[in-house]
Amino acid sequence: MITKTQLKVKRIFDLVLVIIVLPILLLPILILIIVATIDTNKYGVFSQFRVGQHGELFKIYKIRSLREEVHKLGHLDKSVTKFGEFLRRTKLNELPQLYNVLIGNMSFVGPRPDLQGFADKLEGEDRIILIVKPGVTGEATLKYKNEERVLERQKDPKHYNRTIIWVDKVKINKKYVENYSFYLDLTLILKSTLYK
Repeated sequence: MITKTQLKVKRIFDLVLVIIVLPILLLPILILIIVATIDTNKYGVFSQFRVGQHGELFKIYKIRSLREEVHKLGHLDKSVTKFGEFLRRTKLNELPQLYNVLIGNMSFVGPRPDLQGFADKLEGEDRIILIVKPGVTGEATLKYKNEERVLERQKDPKHYNRTIIWVDKVKINKKYVENYSFYLDLTLILKSTLYK
């Protein structure tokens, strides 16, 4: 089980790494935001509330990949643009989460931050997942890096996600917290970099 000391070391590591990486990636992030703004006709940064450490809500930031169009009948149609597909496939849409790491509501490694209705509903021993901050990457993230494509092939994507993928993610994330080590974080960061 991860200890308070390990959590402190994890936070220090996150701060050091983000301070090193952010200046290098700042210009590419700004370029992607500008392109996404032009591509979607809306400001290129998208924010959404997610469930964080101890079940507390926080705002996550991503580069916008959806274009919204209002039809004559008045309903809102959302579709992923071609540039948006590229951002999602390469995970470049996640780069603004470096800001989340900097301000301390995310870590480089941990369970992915979920929408309400998932992590906030955890019960019993499963709630140990909420001890750590959500991560930009992690074991479950790597396993389900093509999650959208997997769900597209299902007859009932929501049911499949809740009964198969989510259940598996909980097991993976519990194992991460129970067997945490600094070396494990370094390994997962390296794997994530190589998989990009």
